[in-house]
Amino acid sequence: MQSNHIDQLGRPLSLPTPPQRIISCVPSTTELLFDLGLDQEVIGITKFCVRPDEWHQSKTRVGGTKNLHLDTITELNPDLIICDKEENTQEQVEELMQHHNVWISDTNTLEQGLDLIGRLGQVTGKAAHAEELKECIEAEFKALAESLEGRVSQRAVYLIWKEPIMVAGAGTFIHDMMEQCGLENPFPRGATGYPEISVEMLQESNPDLLLLSSEPFPFAEKHLPQFQTLLPKAKVMLVDGEMFSWPGSRMEKAAGYFKELTKSW
Repeated sequence: MQSNHIDQLGRPLSLPTPPQRIISCVPSTTELLFDLGLDQEVIGITKFCVRPDEWHQSKTRVGGTKNLHLDTITELNPDLIICDKEENTQEQVEELMQHHNVWISDTNTLEQGLDLIGRLGQVTGKAAHAEELKECIEAEFKALAESLEGRVSQRAVYLIWKEPIMVAGAGTFIHDMMEQCGLENPFPRGATGYPEISVEMLQESNPDLLLLSSEPFPFAEKHLPQFQTLLPKAKVMLVDGEMFSWPGSRMEKAAGYFKELTKSW
């Protein structure tokens, strides 16, 4: 039996109901599929799909998010492949679309993250579970917003890479999560995506907070002194990149993490 579904790019797909052989090419979505209870259905993941660890160890790996092994994917004979507009390359996704059912996510805000959960719940036959998860996430972010009422917004720069320095700009999921935390990002003006900036631009942005992410560049304690020297008036701190950049079920944990994090600002 086939059912019609629409992905987050507005593309209609006719899929088996529910699909029995799923490949996830998106780390955050892999975690979501696990939390929806799709252990038997998911047959392939990328090498960067590190959560849950049991899947990272046991599921067939189909390459990296930017370098998918198309021959391995074909051998697995999936009836659904889940890709992402940002995580995966357009060329490889279009190649996969020639031979397989490909559902594409495009998630840059909290609302789009909730939409992702609902749509994939419908696609995979886990709609009820997905709706429960959405309600929990909405409640957690409502509690976060209430905890921030009356607080003065602070300027924050979020670094994703060290050399060259790259920041999260407008139109990214990270940018939206920063706003959920009551932060003002000085780099949305003309800086969409993940722009490369100079040291001078970083200093001129004059942030109250400099957030060093744990991914994709693994910022650590040893990097704090360098940036503190560059921005002596700012509070420089390490943050969990998965909380800021993983839409899906990770959002349920993220809101609580943000609530605690904001107490230190």
